[in-house]
Amino acid sequence: EQTLDEIVLNDWAWYQDHGITLHAGWTVTQVDRVRRIVHAENAAGETRSAGYDRLLLCTGSNPFILPIPGKDLDGVIAYRDIADTHAMIEASEQYARAVVIGGGLLGLEAANGLMKRGMQVTVIHVMPTLMERQLDEVAGKLLQKSLEDRGLRFVMGGQTQALIGDQDGGQAGRKDGEAPSKGRVRALQFKDGTEIPTDLVVMAVGIRPNTELAETMRLHVNRGIVVSDTLQTVTDARIYAVGECAAHRGIAYGLVAPLFEQAKVAANHLAQFGIGRYTGSLTSTKLKVTGIDLFSAGEFQGGEGTEQIVLSDPFAGVYKKLVIKDDKLIGACLYGDTVDGSWYFKLL
Repeated sequence: EQTLDEIVLNDWAWYQDHGITLHAGWTVTQVDRVRRIVHAENAAGETRSAGYDRLLLCTGSNPFILPIPGKDLDGVIAYRDIADTHAMIEASEQYARAVVIGGGLLGLEAANGLMKRGMQVTVIHVMPTLMERQLDEVAGKLLQKSLEDRGLRFVMGGQTQALIGDQDGGQAGRKDGEAPSKGRVRALQFKDGTEIPTDLVVMAVGIRPNTELAETMRLHVNRGIVVSDTLQTVTDARIYAVGECAAHRGIAYGLVAPLFEQAKVAANHLAQFGIGRYTGSLTSTKLKVTGIDLFSAGEFQGGEGTEQIVLSDPFAGVYKKLVIKDDKLIGACLYGDTVDGSWYFKLL
């Protein structure tokens, strides 16, 4: 079992060693951009403020929860933080059946983890193929077959309508004045009325940039805090934003590699160290499921004006597609044999 220490990037001592004052347990309530003061409050209602010359916003994102009836039942979680992970581990020790909504990277990793802990897992994906943002149709189908062979079940094109609890809203047998108990999820219902029984629902349907604070600061927000190539907000040059909360050239990244690249550029500016520019990131994908090798990068779907070189060996479960435009490699999608992935990525 991994401990928290193993996955936290920097421990408490790191901040002290680097002369960083860390205020843990304080929520920023307001930022005064005219006076350049950040106001914060803690759980006890005490307040604190700090002035700034430059401000860096790293508010990240929140997991998206489908706005459906039953989303607040016990046993319905997102897959985002350590508490969600512990909830999954506990559920796998007590219950038999799980449903994962979302057949993207995170959903499949959650499903595989639950299955390895002995649960019977069904993945519901609204699109016709898995990981459609990282794989083309052929690779998506190969992946689905490999995972089905391991015991995962799939409902493709499944539209979830409601989650049903084990009580009628907790009204029965309740003395007035008692809080209604939510009850635990016992089934998932599709738009066509069919149901799947389940004891745990994990929603892995994407993230939404956390821009609430930025909006109260009247910073320009459009699917993320809008930043320039220097990671400065377009509204206020003294304020920078990086990470999942930022939208750069119309893209909010949810993978870690681009975020480090953004941070490097922002740090150079804040340290007056140089004039780096962030021009966007090429992202590559790997799935952390043992024994399944896939890799994709760039414009792997192809399209007009592109050529494709394809190797397909369904018996060996190997599929490789390279997309070429103007004699340059612009995308790659590899499944089953990814040994050349990083070489293609460098070419990109």
